[in-house]
Amino acid sequence: MALMTPVDKHRRWFVGAALGAAGTPLLAAVDHTGGDPLGSMQWPGLRKQYLGNAPMRFSSAVVVSGPAFADDAMNVPLLVDARGLGATGGGVVRIQVVVDRNPVREVLEFEPLKALPMLAFRIRMEQASPVRALVQTRDGAWHVGSTWVQAAGGGCTVPGATRADGSWSRSLNQVQARFFNNVLEGSRRLRVRVMHPMDTGLVAGIPAFYIEQLQLVDGAGVPWWRLALHEPVSENPLITFELPPQYGSGFRLVGRDNNGNRIDAEVSA
Repeated sequence: MALMTPVDKHRRWFVGAALGAAGTPLLAAVDHTGGDPLGSMQWPGLRKQYLGNAPMRFSSAVVVSGPAFADDAMNVPLLVDARGLGATGGGVVRIQVVVDRNPVREVLEFEPLKALPMLAFRIRMEQASPVRALVQTRDGAWHVGSTWVQAAGGGCTVPGATRADGSWSRSLNQVQARFFNNVLEGSRRLRVRVMHPMDTGLVAGIPAFYIEQLQLVDGAGVPWWRLALHEPVSENPLITFELPPQYGSGFRLVGRDNNGNRIDAEVSA
């Protein structure tokens, strides 16, 4: 017998609550999930908080990929791909990633600018939860993609490895960055790693300490993408971007953390 997912269990309860003992309908059932395909009771609050009254729809054009089960809740790999809304970032204004059941729901906000509207990264998860990508296009509409990730739990409330052994201070904000050719047709991959403990503030005695802003700028100072990060991004963030094949020179990765420490490193093309 196949095991039921949390979504299946919710739907079975929902149907059973709407039927009498003989299977006859009772009062019309009210959908308290706001039409969420994953059946999350947190979704209506999330929509109000992040989208307000703006038009939105759940869309298969926004792909969120993660593991069926996260063995390491402190390093959960995710891929967000909104190319289905347009091959380049021209039609996508921003991508916001949130986790319904995390104590800190905001993960990151990505402005593709000249990059493709997709990125890969790792996050912390406190428990099993839907993970969302809220994608806004230039017409002001929001397109929502979601996936369910099972997790062992506790990823937000334990210190990272470099915090535990004290090595974080020796490598703080050091940058490793590399371009890769011909990864996707018509794109060029950039992989960036910034050394930082990314403390959530949920561990006793350790305040929130995390990278707040990153952007890639060319030699003329023109930004190619912008990224705002929040506490649930994993320690020593490793983030992958896709850029168009035509690109400038003299790229730099610049940013800062929430304590004002600066990030500034050359990225060789």
